[in-house]
Amino acid sequence: MSAPLPGSDGEPRPLVIKLGGSCVEDLDEPWWDDLAGVIKDRRVVLVHGWSGPLGRFHPRHGKPTAFLRDRYGNRSRWTTPQVIADIQLVCESVRTAITRKLADRGVHVESVLGSDGLLLVGQGERLWWQDGRLVEIENLVGPVRSVDTSRLAVGDHSSPRATLVTPLARDANGRTVNTDADRAAAALAGSLGATTLVLVTDVPNFFVDGEPVGRLTAVRAIHHRDGKTTGGMRKKLRAAVEAIEGGTPKVVLGNGSVTSMLAGESGTLITH
Repeated sequence: MSAPLPGSDGEPRPLVIKLGGSCVEDLDEPWWDDLAGVIKDRRVVLVHGWSGPLGRFHPRHGKPTAFLRDRYGNRSRWTTPQVIADIQLVCESVRTAITRKLADRGVHVESVLGSDGLLLVGQGERLWWQDGRLVEIENLVGPVRSVDTSRLAVGDHSSPRATLVTPLARDANGRTVNTDADRAAAALAGSLGATTLVLVTDVPNFFVDGEPVGRLTAVRAIHHRDGKTTGGMRKKLRAAVEAIEGGTPKVVLGNGSVTSMLAGESGTLITH
């Protein structure tokens, strides 16, 4: 693998990898072997999801009533203080599992909570559809508006290590809030000057009319995002475009090994 390009501070530019909450528990041992090899070769920031584990934690988190849609049709988890508490419990177990997987392969993991000042959110949506009407609902969710990269010790590479970020955030009132993990990873990639954002998900590619797509421009990604694409993939396309607009040269999504996706052998590559 070729050496990553240096950033403005002289340090190698990192790779940001988002581990999907719907698949992180299903990744096999060879996949983790490959990730450990990637980390031993370069700076890596991992961002983990938690949607699958949260749904298994309690049935209420998987019910239709657990979600809201905003005026634009975007789906969001209805996040109350109790939901935040449940997310924090689930994330603790997810972090532990990822840390053990990598520790078994000689990689040290430093965990960082986004809500400890790393990820700061702006004003979230206030109006949500309910019973056919747009109503104002308090929802502890917001988009990442700034990243304090000083919270990440990504420059110390004296031993194989990765930084693992839990994508909770802090709002202007100091409250812990929910934020979309894909978009949080995109914000981190842009702020860190990442070479690539890898979105690890539960499908091999982005599909159009049942056919896998190997490559997309950001313009085409926007077209599909605003067209027929729904659910989690719509959010991933949104995150990919935000990463590219933030200065990340390329984004790749899929369920192959990180090495194969970086080499263009699997997944869908999205570029400017």
